[in-house]
Amino acid sequence: MTMRRRAFLGLAATASLAGCGYRSADAEYKQPAGAVPKQYAGRTRVVFWSSYGGANGKAVDTLVAKFNESQADVYVEAQFQGSYDDVAQKVAAGLVARQTPDLAVLSDVTWERFFLNDALEPLNGYFTDGFGPAVFHQKLFNEYVVKGQSWCVPFARSTPILYYNRDVFAKAGLPDRAPRTWSELRSWGDTLAKVDAKGRPMRTLALAKVDGDWQFQGNVWQFGGAYSNGLDVAIDQDGAVAAGEFQRQLIHEDGHGYMASSPMTDFAGGLVAMCQDSTGGLKSAMSKAKFKVGAGFIPSEVAAGLATGGGGIGMFRNASAERKQAAAAFLQFLATPENSAWWTTQSGYLPVVDKAREDPALKKLVADEPNYGVAIAQLVNARPQDAIRLYGRNANVAIYTGLQQIYADNAAPKKVFASVARRLEAISEEVSRLYEEKVL
Repeated sequence: MTMRRRAFLGLAATASLAGCGYRSADAEYKQPAGAVPKQYAGRTRVVFWSSYGGANGKAVDTLVAKFNESQADVYVEAQFQGSYDDVAQKVAAGLVARQTPDLAVLSDVTWERFFLNDALEPLNGYFTDGFGPAVFHQKLFNEYVVKGQSWCVPFARSTPILYYNRDVFAKAGLPDRAPRTWSELRSWGDTLAKVDAKGRPMRTLALAKVDGDWQFQGNVWQFGGAYSNGLDVAIDQDGAVAAGEFQRQLIHEDGHGYMASSPMTDFAGGLVAMCQDSTGGLKSAMSKAKFKVGAGFIPSEVAAGLATGGGGIGMFRNASAERKQAAAAFLQFLATPENSAWWTTQSGYLPVVDKAREDPALKKLVADEPNYGVAIAQLVNARPQDAIRLYGRNANVAIYTGLQQIYADNAAPKKVFASVARRLEAISEEVSRLYEEKVL
């Protein structure tokens, strides 16, 4: 195994691993432990690793149970493995041990690394009239296509949206809408501060301590910058620096912004007027908040643009042919308009299947609660993330660690991003050969 691959797996460079390939083209890897229940005896078992707990996890379990009852050949076993990062780490360890699930939810910044290291099964050969490029929303589907082959299918896809407290806006005399630009948001800070927030002035915006680099990807575009052009690092250039400077001023000069461990928790608790967070949290936010929740487009500034995120589902190359065919049947089931629409109504994630938007239950939900329509409408501004964040191992960590210095320490963005750029350039070097070979 190369040093790059060892680093990807987060494993020590032991002698026993030296010379080991990430996968063997002809090997058939075992499944995680388990068995087909008696009532489904004789079926092909498919192991599906999920990263969704809570209400979303229950929805996944419902879809799996519905699939298992819908046919007589395949049994899918959903196994919750923790966060996106937890799933990726466990899959990577399983690949070394030659024991992997057949399917797994892979995040926007993990599937590419499995692709680069030849762990994923190309899906084109499994597509049918009811399951393939024509079925899915093209922007979301195409993010997983490299050199004409599809390597995952969209499932729990999201964008950031701007959540705002409609009751607070009304008390402050502000319009019942999200601010259209970041400058407008900043201009509302003094007005919002006049509203009481449990004994303190209401602050305008909470910014994420961890993983805020996903939202900031869009903010950088909105200020005319980029994280990278291809793998050429650009975070230390004017647009990205301007975005960081705006957030620094909002926190440290205006006193209207702050860094939060969980912006959504603070928002739902009535401590802050706005936050930018995933569409996948919409249902939870509206159920927890004791006020009217509004949702709007992420503000623009010199440009519009926001990053897509969330999870797709990948199939692993070293499963047996029988297991891969059975896994494809489950992916096709999830891609039916009815099931895609139902998942959206339960979670708030985007409807990744085009015809799902015509599902009566989803149409009624959007009509009754327009917040659910915001994310769908906002897709017009969505685009794939910059390559360094997607393909660079721990590039996201380098970026949000830099943001923490700006948010917590009032560090100058130009200086911070110059340091981050040096780290990203080293990461770019790590992945450049595989990126040029497999992507370009």
